[in-house]
Amino acid sequence: MRKLFGTDGIRGVAGEYPLDAATVYRIGAALAHHLRSDKQVSVVIGQDTRESSAWIADTLAAGLQSAGASAASAGVVTTPAIAYLARNNEFSAGVVISASHNPWKDNGIKVFGHDGYKLPDATELEIEEEIFAQIERAKSWNGAVKGGSTFGDPALAQSYEKWLAKIAGCDFKGLRVVVDCANGAASAVAPDLLRFCEIDAQFTHISPNGRNINENCGALYPEVVAGEVVERKADLGICFDGDADRALFADHLGNVISGDGVMLLLAREMQARGALKNNLVVATTMSNMGLEAALKRSGIKMLRAPVGDKYVLEEMQKSGAALGGEQSGHIIFLDNATTGDGLMTALKVLEVVAKSRKPLAELVSDMQVFPQVIKNVRVREKRPVEKVPEIATAIRAAEEDLKDDGRVVVRYSGTEALCRVMIEAASAEKMKKHADAIAGAVQKALGI
Repeated sequence: MRKLFGTDGIRGVAGEYPLDAATVYRIGAALAHHLRSDKQVSVVIGQDTRESSAWIADTLAAGLQSAGASAASAGVVTTPAIAYLARNNEFSAGVVISASHNPWKDNGIKVFGHDGYKLPDATELEIEEEIFAQIERAKSWNGAVKGGSTFGDPALAQSYEKWLAKIAGCDFKGLRVVVDCANGAASAVAPDLLRFCEIDAQFTHISPNGRNINENCGALYPEVVAGEVVERKADLGICFDGDADRALFADHLGNVISGDGVMLLLAREMQARGALKNNLVVATTMSNMGLEAALKRSGIKMLRAPVGDKYVLEEMQKSGAALGGEQSGHIIFLDNATTGDGLMTALKVLEVVAKSRKPLAELVSDMQVFPQVIKNVRVREKRPVEKVPEIATAIRAAEEDLKDDGRVVVRYSGTEALCRVMIEAASAEKMKKHADAIAGAVQKALGI
C-alpha cells in the first residue's frame, strides 16, 4: 500500500507533512536516486499559480540537485505541458507542482516518466521507500534553495503551445467562445494558444493572485461559464481546472456539457473518419448510463475503468482504445498524448463544432442522462466500505432495489479525505433515497 502517493501524485496542505520543506527536499532527492543511471539525470519542473507552488518547486529542485540531478523550470504551465516536455525533450522525468482542483492551501507533486506517462503504482511505491529511508537517515539540509522557478524558461512552454496548435489544424473563424481559466495554469498558456489558432475568445478568471485558483470558477463551477455564454451570446464556453488537465463545456443555451457528452461527440467524429480504434471508448465507473446507451446506438462499445485518468489510460493501452476519459473532463487522445489535456480537448471539441457547422447542443442532444447524484462525505479514515457493516448493508439494499435500472458506486477520493457516494437511477426518488441512506451510513461510521 502506498502511503504518500494517491491516484494523482502526492497531495496535502502546503507546509504540512508530506508537503513540508524538509520532506519535499527528500522527495526530490529520492526521485533523483530512483532515476540514477550512467547518463546525467535531468528533470523539468512546472507549477500552477498557488502561492506555495514556487517554494515547493525550488525546494524539490534543491533536493534533486543534492543527489546529482539537474532541474529545469518551465515556470507556470499546465500539467499536460510537462508530460509533453518530458517525452519530447532530453529530460529523465517531469514534475508538476499542483493540487489540480483542490483549494489554494493544498498542493501536490505529480511525476511523469521520460516517456510522458504518469508513474505506475509499483514505481511510486519504490520512490516512497527511498523517501522514508532518507527521512530515517535524517540527512541534513540547511534549508537554502535558489529561487526563480516561477518564471522558468519561456521556450519550454512555447514549444508545447506550438505543438498543440499544429494538432488543431482547422479554421475556427466564426466561432465566439468564452474561456474560464480558473485563475490557474491555463491563465499562462490558453490566451497565447487560442490567439495563435485565431479563435475569437473572451477570457474570464485569468488573474491569479496565489489564493484564488478554482475559487468559484473553472471546472468546479461550470455553471459560471455557462451563464457567461448566454450573457455574451457566445457559441460555447470552456472551463479548465487549476492545472488544465481537464475541461468542461457549456452550449449556447447555457447547458453544461460534462466529459460524458464530450466523449460522445468525439467518439462519433473519430468513428466517422476511421480513427476510433476497435470502435471502443474507455470511461470510468462514474460515467452516466446514458453515455453507454448513446454510444451503443452508434455501434461503439464502452469499457469502464476505475476512477483516475491513469487507470483509464491503463485500460486504453490494454484494450487498444484511442479515446478515453472521465465524466469530470479528463479526456485522453492516445494517438496524440499520454495524459488528459484540457487545452487539447478544447481544440478538438471546437474543431468538431467548426467542421460540422452544428451547435454543441445539437451534437449531444440524443444522450438521455439518467438522474445521478454524487454525495461527498468527509471521513476520518478510509476503511474498505465492504468491511463496515452499516455501509455494506445500505449499499446492498440499494443494489437490490435498483437492479438493472440504476447503479451504485461508493469510493474514496484519491486526493482528499472524502467518500464519494454516487447513485444513478431511472427514478429520481429512488436515487435520492438511496444516496441519503448510504451517505448517512458513511457519516455515522466514518464521518468527521
